[in-house]
Amino acid sequence: MELLILTPSEKIVPMKQDKAGYWSATVSGVSRGTLYKYRLDNTLTIPDPGSLSQPEGVHGPSEVKDLSKFQWTDNAWKNIPLKRMIFYELHTGTFTEKGTFEGVEEKLDYLLELGINTIELMPVGQFPGERNWGYDVAFPFAVQNSYGGAEGLMKLINTCHKKNIAVVLDVIYNHLGPEGNYLGEYAPYFTDRYSTPWGRAVNFDDSYSDGVRNYFLQNAVMWMENFHIDGLRLDAIHAIYDFSARHIMQELVELTEQLSAKIGRKHYLIAESALNDNRYITGIKRGGYGLDAQWNDDFHHGLHALATGENCGYYIDFSDPATLVKAYTDGFAFNGQYSQYRKRNFGNSSREIPAYRFVVFSQNHDQTGNRKFGERASSLVSFEMLKLIAGALFLSPFLPMLFMGEEYGERNPFLYFVDHTDKKLRKLVREGRRKEFSSFQSEDASAAPDPYDIKTFARSKLTPDPLSRESSKALFMYYKALIMLRKNHPVLKHAGKKNIKADHSGRMLTVERWYGENRLIAFMNFDDKPAEIRLPDMFIEKRASLLLNSSEKKWYGPENDDLPEKQLNRTVIINRQSLHMYSI
Repeated sequence: MELLILTPSEKIVPMKQDKAGYWSATVSGVSRGTLYKYRLDNTLTIPDPGSLSQPEGVHGPSEVKDLSKFQWTDNAWKNIPLKRMIFYELHTGTFTEKGTFEGVEEKLDYLLELGINTIELMPVGQFPGERNWGYDVAFPFAVQNSYGGAEGLMKLINTCHKKNIAVVLDVIYNHLGPEGNYLGEYAPYFTDRYSTPWGRAVNFDDSYSDGVRNYFLQNAVMWMENFHIDGLRLDAIHAIYDFSARHIMQELVELTEQLSAKIGRKHYLIAESALNDNRYITGIKRGGYGLDAQWNDDFHHGLHALATGENCGYYIDFSDPATLVKAYTDGFAFNGQYSQYRKRNFGNSSREIPAYRFVVFSQNHDQTGNRKFGERASSLVSFEMLKLIAGALFLSPFLPMLFMGEEYGERNPFLYFVDHTDKKLRKLVREGRRKEFSSFQSEDASAAPDPYDIKTFARSKLTPDPLSRESSKALFMYYKALIMLRKNHPVLKHAGKKNIKADHSGRMLTVERWYGENRLIAFMNFDDKPAEIRLPDMFIEKRASLLLNSSEKKWYGPENDDLPEKQLNRTVIINRQSLHMYSI
């Protein structure tokens, strides 16, 4: 018999099992804030796997919560259309000095000034200790206590909606963290049929998997219905193994559509996948799973390799600028051809997938934090190249995403940090990190910052008051101008892959886009020396205007605009590492 134990009274309540295998008990006199645990087989006393709160951490008792008591004021909120989203990925613990949801709330006006309309929170489920990226979640239904718990998250989301900001939450359904993960003690939540980089795979298609599937599906529903989350970013779905006739992703899409219809507000599902498989974002009626969008690593890799010259690890596949050109027009740069990094053919075509189904970025938590020293682009390239990279991002027809601090050139690293209490686990994580670095850097990986050192976490916090520096303020204003163009320019605000051409000559990229009678052409010089270009006849005949020159002094560049818009010549000199954008 399984038992419910209420603390601190240590009241013991016997539980009964139903036909589906679930144990339950009805207890009177229990109020919000009551702490409890379960005792299994009369030997193991552990927290509730569906706990909504873990005030004493992953090994402590669970706390009774009533999510319906929060006073929402966002009844008129209808969500931002996916095509219009400008994403900003942030980590709650390092985004502000407070490291809490309250701290994020206090910076919303800053994000509004920048032009952001959608924030993407890295995972906030309860993890061990007080500092973690969030991907070691042990309790998917509980909100991290050190961030402010459920009430703090609800308050943040309510304020975001009041300010017309959507909130996307990063969730992990491919694995759970190694510490405090008691799910396997309750039922066969994991299977040995498959393996993942993080250990045993979640049981989505093996014996007794129905209850497992329901557990994660109901978690998704909770975030959207009870917390008013506008969309979910699904972590590493390539590590979700499901050979059922009805894939768990399809079931999640169908459930989300039902919930959206019930609530009267669209919710989005955005995947992270390393497969370059269009099936995830192809509609269900066409044989796909029907997710709304997915991250496109190929765009990042092509842009990063071109800007930095790095060619180790997976960047070896992107040493040719043609890969970035293809990413601009197709989405996936690898759509079935041979990958030198993978030593096999890789991917399928995304040419017919609409542009708004891809999220692109020049930096994110993975691509920054999984470097040995957590270097951001600001530590890898020049200030002029930072502006060129930003321009390249917003010129794409896809949905743009910034990583916190990118908009002013944050120089503090974003390192990998954890707060596990198990010494053996700490050793395993260190060894795993060394192995991960081996394909990217040849020097001794033991020199990497210790993930468990509090200083590693402290170094990863954003700089307080960064706009006090002249260069940072200029870069911020440059990003603000790019976002304004993205939102308002008749070409840039219409995301589409059928109205775009891209090409390159050496390290000079040319991107041309159009919509109706409006046309735009951009020249991106990634080289270390100036380049001479010839404007197309159409842009001369229609007296195109210079829309943006990244090397202008107002952007802290080396010189003033060298081409007044009313004196347009056929031949133009593009500065080293700079962007020129013309519009008709």
